[in-house]
Formats: sequence, structure tokens, C-alpha cells
Amino acid sequence: MINKGYHILVADDEVPIRYLLQTGLELSGFRVTCASTGREALEVARTEAVDAVISDVFMVDGDGLDLAHKLRASNPDIIIILMTAHGSLDVAVRAVAEGANDFIAKPFEVAQIAALLLRYLDARRDAGAMVAINTATLADQFSKSGLIGRSTAMVNVYKLIAYSARTDATVLVLGESGTGKELVARAIHDFSQRANKPFIAVNCSGLTDTLLESELFGHAKGSFTGAIADRIGLFEAAEGGTLFLDELASTSAAFQASILRVLQTGEVRRVGSTQTYRVNVRVIGSSNIPIQDLMKAGSFRSDLYYRLSVLTIELAPLRERPGDIPLLIRHFLQQASGQPQSLQLSTEAIGALENYPFPGNVRELQNALTRAVALCSGGPITIDCLPPQIVVLRADCSSPAELAPLNSLAVDQPTMKELERRYLTLIFHRTGGDRYRTAELLGLHPRTIYRLAKEYRLLPPEEEGREAKADEVAGDADWLHQEIREED
Repeated sequence: MINKGYHILVADDEVPIRYLLQTGLELSGFRVTCASTGREALEVARTEAVDAVISDVFMVDGDGLDLAHKLRASNPDIIIILMTAHGSLDVAVRAVAEGANDFIAKPFEVAQIAALLLRYLDARRDAGAMVAINTATLADQFSKSGLIGRSTAMVNVYKLIAYSARTDATVLVLGESGTGKELVARAIHDFSQRANKPFIAVNCSGLTDTLLESELFGHAKGSFTGAIADRIGLFEAAEGGTLFLDELASTSAAFQASILRVLQTGEVRRVGSTQTYRVNVRVIGSSNIPIQDLMKAGSFRSDLYYRLSVLTIELAPLRERPGDIPLLIRHFLQQASGQPQSLQLSTEAIGALENYPFPGNVRELQNALTRAVALCSGGPITIDCLPPQIVVLRADCSSPAELAPLNSLAVDQPTMKELERRYLTLIFHRTGGDRYRTAELLGLHPRTIYRLAKEYRLLPPEEEGREAKADEVAGDADWLHQEIREED
């Protein structure tokens, strides 16, 4: 049990949340006072010595951001943690700008909040005082980032973007293709003090080492065939701003050494020149392949990794945050149609989208909806307007978690039984649930397919009930023979 005399103020207009936090934190040894409004919380903080405040962002009498601003103004040393069920990048940046020490998403575990509080409070005690976050200018730099989602994973990304924007440290953005790594890099730039300077993105996987060096570092006249004049590189062109090196992991060890030298010295030398040029550029790198695996394989320099990953932001694939899909659907439909209100989707189309694993992540979802808008001619979007690979997974199929592995059956090294279940699920949906067609494709007896489909819960409830009733009345063998005769 923690027993260090820390006094925590909890501000939330929801009784269950207040009760949960008060009970859990008191069991952890904190002293807790609760307030149901921002006004009440300010009064408590004014009359009592409070070490930390945990506040909801949205309350009936105003928002927690305003509360955080007032608390920070009156007590620079207080620890402020904001929580919300409606996370967004703008809210995260505003939370940091108004002086919040941290920003968490609901739902949460009280044990995690207790550990977070203890870390901040002990650090403040050891240091004598926490340095107040001074990023108020960020509040004037809000822009549409294109990052959509309120899942815990996305709220953590927003928080890391807000923290990254306060510094000039290098950042490494990790995530599968299509998760929005460039959007993260651009958001960091837009919310930083470099926002009025250039943001330049370079796809490192699309160029050879020679072309990359010429593009990034520039070249001197006569350095190679076709170099008819001196040319500055993108490092110099991005002076004062941000250079985003997309898919940096695809480059060679020799090129990685050149990038490492620039990061260490802050200087570039144009190809074919002996003169160096000082550059003031914030570098953000990205990779769609786990860099730890590449370092073990010897294809990525560990010294460059440690230089880049001062701050690391990892984007979760879309299949791991299915709750964000409805928000993304609405956003992309409005974007594609150019209308303030999004187009309507049929129930079947919504079910197919929610059940599809999206191996191409957010980019694939955006492309699918852009296609659907083009095909629906302004009317409701039906399942037939969606791409074929999505149409096969209809609303009556298994849950998204069940269907996620279909496009990559053995990616996580499943057991043979699990692999059997996944493969049968895939074929079953491709045949539209036709057991006889499935049996034909797999070279099995229809009765075996029925047994496996029942075991793996692939049959609609009404069909399962009908088959069970038939078994009970006629017996398995007679029923099966009759079914086969009728089918023939």
C-alpha cells in the first residue's frame, strides 16, 4: 500500500467514475477528495493543499481544459491528469498546452492511474518541483490532422504527438503500411514551433542510394553525368522545418551511415563537394517493418536506431482498434462526397466493413469508401458498391477478431486445429455457407463439413437448429442420405 500523504482531487460529473477512483486510490493509500464540477474542484484546490488533480475533460459546467489552465496558473507545481472517453489529437494537444502532465483515455484501470500518480509525485518530490509545461502557443495552431479515432491506442498516439511537438528531438514512427505514419509526422510538425517552416516528406523505398543522396544532400556541378549546376538537397530546403524520411528501414547500411552522420553533426555535404553546410532540421523517420528484427538480421544500424528513436510512436493496425472504424467511415464518406452529412450505408455494408480485417489498414478503408461513393451515384451505399474482398465477409459472419487472420492464415504460428478452423472459415465464407460446395472444394464429406462448421460456430443459428432437429428425428445417417438424394 502507498502511504506517502499525497492528497488527490478527483473531478468528474459521473458518480460511478468518482466512486471508482476514490475507492481504488484510497485502497492504494492516497487521500482523496471528490468534486462533481470544475467550479467545485477549483474551490477545493483553493482551500486545501492538493498534490494532484484527476479531471474529466468534459463536465456539465465546462471543460477540464479550462480547469487545468486555472489550476496551473494558481499552482505551477500541481500534477494534472486529464481523462476522456472522446479522445482526439486536438484535445490531447490542448491538454498539454493548458498544462496537463498527462492525458488518459476511458475506460482505464485504477491501478495504472495510481502508478502514474506515484511516478509524477515522487519525481516532483525528488526534483523539488516539476517544471510547468509551457506550450500555450500550441493552442493557436490547431488544424485538421486527418488522424481519426478515440480508441485507447489512438489517444496514446495523440498524447505522444503533443509531447513530441514540444521538443526538437528526433522521432521514429512505426506501424504497418496504411496506418498513417506520414499524418503523424505532419501533425508533430504542425503543432510544433516549426509549423511555419517547410515540411518535406521523402519515400526512401522508391529511390536508389545514389538518387537518395543527391535528393537529400544535393550535389555539386559536374559531380556526375547530368549535374550541370549546383543543387541544394532537401535537408537544406527544409531549413528550420521538418524532414520526414518514410520507410527508412528499406535503405542500405551505407546510406544509413550517411544519415547518422548528419544527425550527429548537423551538417550536410553535397555529392561531389568538399564543403559542408550547417542545417537546422528536425528529422522524423518511419518504418513499416519492426526495426528490432532488422537489427537482429544486421540490415539496420543499431546506432542509427538509437539516434532516431529518442521518441517512438507506434501506430496500431486498424484490426486492433475496430471501435474506430465507424468514425473513420463517417469521416471518409464526408471527404469523398464533399457533403457535410455522410452518405447512408446499408446494414449489410456496415457489417461487411466492420468484419473485414483491413490488411491495408486505414488507407484501404479510405480507398474502399471512395470507390463506394463513386459507384453509388449519390444514393445509399449497398454492399455491392464495396470491393469484392470485403463483400465476401458479410454482416452475418464471425466477429472481426475471428476474421482478422483470414488474409494471413499462419502469420502467428497457430496450432493445426486453429489453422483448420481459420481455413474452413475462409472457404465457408467464399462459398456463401454452401456446405456441399465447401465439401467439394476441400475433398471432404458434407457431413464432416457440417460437423466442423457446427463445432466452429459457422452455421447460422436457424440452420443449426434445423439440422439438430433433423438429427433427432431421423438419425444422422438416414438424414444425411436423404439430404444427398434431395441435393442430387
